[in-house]
Amino acid sequence: MLAEEERLKKASARTENWQRWGPYLPERQWGTVREDYSADEKPWESFTHDEARSRAYRWGEDGLLGLTDRECRLCFALALWNGRDPILKERLFGLSNTEGNHGEDAKECYYYLDAVPTYAYMKALYKYPQAEYPYDRLVLENRERGRDLAEFEITDTGVFDADCYFDVFVEYAKAAPDDICIRITVANRARESAVIHLLPTLWFRNTWSWGCLHEGCWVKPSIRRAGPAAVIAQHATLGTFQFEADPGPSGNAPQLLFTDNETNTMRLYGAPNSQPYVRDAFHEFVIHGKTDAVEPSMSHGTKCAAWYRMEIPARAATVIRCRLRSMQDQSESMPPAFDNEFDQVFAERIAEAEAFYATRIPDGASEQEQRVFRQAFAGLLWSKQFYHYIVKDWLEGDPAMPPSPENRKTGRNFGWTHLFNRDVISVPDKWEYPWYAAWDLAFHMVSMSALDPEFAKAQLLLFLREWYMHANGQIPAYEFALSDVNPPVHAWACWRVYKIAARRGERDRMFLVRAFHKLLINFTWWVNRKDPADNNIFTGGFLGLDNIGVFDRSQPLPGGGYLQQADATAWMAFYCATMLSIALELARENPVYEDVASKFFEHFVAITDAMNSLGGNGLWDEEDGFYYDQIALNGATIPLKIRSLVGIVPLFAVEVLENELIEKLPGFTKRMNWFLENRRELMANIAYMEKCPVKAGGTSPTRLLAIPSKDRLTRVLRYLLDENEFLSPYGIRSLSRAHLEHPYVFRSKGHEYCIRYTPGESDSGLFGGNSNWRGPVWFPLNYLIIEALERYHHFYDDSFTVECPVGSGRTMNLGQVANELARRLASLFLPDANGRRPCHGTEARYAQDPHWRDLILFYEYFNGDTGQGCGANHQTGWTTLVARALQQVIRARQGQPSFPP
Repeated sequence: MLAEEERLKKASARTENWQRWGPYLPERQWGTVREDYSADEKPWESFTHDEARSRAYRWGEDGLLGLTDRECRLCFALALWNGRDPILKERLFGLSNTEGNHGEDAKECYYYLDAVPTYAYMKALYKYPQAEYPYDRLVLENRERGRDLAEFEITDTGVFDADCYFDVFVEYAKAAPDDICIRITVANRARESAVIHLLPTLWFRNTWSWGCLHEGCWVKPSIRRAGPAAVIAQHATLGTFQFEADPGPSGNAPQLLFTDNETNTMRLYGAPNSQPYVRDAFHEFVIHGKTDAVEPSMSHGTKCAAWYRMEIPARAATVIRCRLRSMQDQSESMPPAFDNEFDQVFAERIAEAEAFYATRIPDGASEQEQRVFRQAFAGLLWSKQFYHYIVKDWLEGDPAMPPSPENRKTGRNFGWTHLFNRDVISVPDKWEYPWYAAWDLAFHMVSMSALDPEFAKAQLLLFLREWYMHANGQIPAYEFALSDVNPPVHAWACWRVYKIAARRGERDRMFLVRAFHKLLINFTWWVNRKDPADNNIFTGGFLGLDNIGVFDRSQPLPGGGYLQQADATAWMAFYCATMLSIALELARENPVYEDVASKFFEHFVAITDAMNSLGGNGLWDEEDGFYYDQIALNGATIPLKIRSLVGIVPLFAVEVLENELIEKLPGFTKRMNWFLENRRELMANIAYMEKCPVKAGGTSPTRLLAIPSKDRLTRVLRYLLDENEFLSPYGIRSLSRAHLEHPYVFRSKGHEYCIRYTPGESDSGLFGGNSNWRGPVWFPLNYLIIEALERYHHFYDDSFTVECPVGSGRTMNLGQVANELARRLASLFLPDANGRRPCHGTEARYAQDPHWRDLILFYEYFNGDTGQGCGANHQTGWTTLVARALQQVIRARQGQPSFPP
């Protein structure tokens, strides 16, 4: 077993706590719902970036490429100053929704370069300009730009021109679970020497100012000097740790600075400070020379920093070393922090990381493909964070603080008082989305299962636990609106994580049973809440596809009536089919699950029948050969003829049932046969066959459960694989390109509503208020399309072929189509003949500059025409699915079959 696998095994068995420390420190805590105590529910305005350096957080912390323990008690991160900035660089800067012309956006250049699941080794990079950071210019330029223009990025300001910047690398290597070696490399990329102030900072999260009754907040922790460049940090529950910093290039110990992690109420509110030394003391001391800002004896506090002032020669680099280690098992005299062992730890952990990924990256991957794998996985692993949000306490306010506004008790999230979040959670993006999103997390865990399957399973189960899931069965969506409706993909993720492990010979039935029982409750919530007419046609609302409809689907329709959603209905069929497959798997060893399998089989048939035939053709449009949403109004239905992913989701609901298994389940078989014989009217429009086409080698017959018939599948695929419709050079667009020249117009009560294809960011505000879009490529739904096509191919084999692309004259079976879509997705991140990665757009540095060209950003979504990344630029959670796409590309290149369905 590899060294990293051994560490994972010990962490899972809880014999050695190798995952106690990790990159669990968010990149942004300000501007979040958790920290918003305003009456108007505007978190961006109630806690700004400007306030963050002076105001203690209630529910978490943030920092620059830092780490913390799994309960975010003791934190470490970098602080920087170039001698010109108006503020100390302690955290990333970005624009709020109202400041950005395309919503919120981080305006920094930072990259996650490497990590292993135990964080025994990890590495990241921050690019720090030597010129004054253009805070005001970034705000003003973006605010003045309309939605028809591109965002104004920091690379557009000129601060990186002539290579006048520092590359600041931070690496962490664990000598033991509670012994962390830290190496900070500052490289001056300019042609002249330049000065930088580096402050490796250690501090305790403030848990003592609020009068709360948990988290050990009754005892205030402390950090006290223990030597020229050493401190001892003591915490009631974490224990005692020693932090040391080496002398650096000057040979002299850095200056230790101390203060308290307390709010500067004088600066923010004009009220006297309760403590003389406050959170922003280092900013005042280093930048403004206020010697009375820091603790004068330079000996104690709850926040400290080692202050280095370094002049780095042109094109040269300086290395600073720090170490954080537990004193629990040490005598009075700690072994030397920076002897030969320090560098040996890094060498060993880097070699072990290489060995670990050698078993996770397929043989035959090119150098560039390997780079995509490593940085995608690094981003996924770095995007875990400590997430703390106790809704009851948040609504009521804290005893030592002013009372909460009265309207909070009936405002945002008031119905979730049971919710108690205090966990390390995989989040979409630690700056732009520093909170969980339940459907994002499902995709994250499918990718995570290749690295840390135990964490993947634990995360999926966590969201089904009673302190997360609502008593009514709903899974919390995300902190801005816990009651919003995400696509029901949790069951799919549980099933996929189980099957991925099963291919390695590990069938964790305990996990599958635990998940299945709670998913039954969630499924019932969907049925009871989202089927208003009790006809198996569902209306889910938002469902993650907020901007490709004519109306805001989370709000009442402007002309009355309600939506009958093709995607919501298809998601429920998909949910049914997945639960059926899980029940059949569990029934292998326990016949009790045969009854539940029968229930989901019959429910799938009922939903599929309604979708295909209710009121005639259901949500299917026979003339166009596509699935559409409908408005139900006064007993009539009005189709919304928009060709979007809404009409593609019905393809996802497909499962292949092996007769070999079904025949071993007499209870299920008997009920299924009775149903087929006695409810023939429900079978008219379902893709169901007794036997699959004959395959070479003669395999056991299979049965197909799917929403579209073979004919309807063929008709939908003509749109999907047409480059003038859905098929982009980089995957499947979310809205058909046909709507560029032929926008869809809906008229109601004197108002006109129009939807037009835009390949990247939208040219109007639309409904989301944040990352607005009508047309780009999204990874998660592309991935589900690929999976569905593989399952169809598993059933039809080579008997089903289509033209791909439409009009090309090339025919492919559906497995080959899946491979082609995977190839297009992977091409977003691979350099072309000119060294250009489509995801980076026209920014020349990423194609030409040796200090930029190997860096990859994993965006939220991608321009449907050019492939340029849009939205959040570190959404490595679901965009890490590129790793699975690349695996498929490499297998196809080697002539291997695609993954089993």
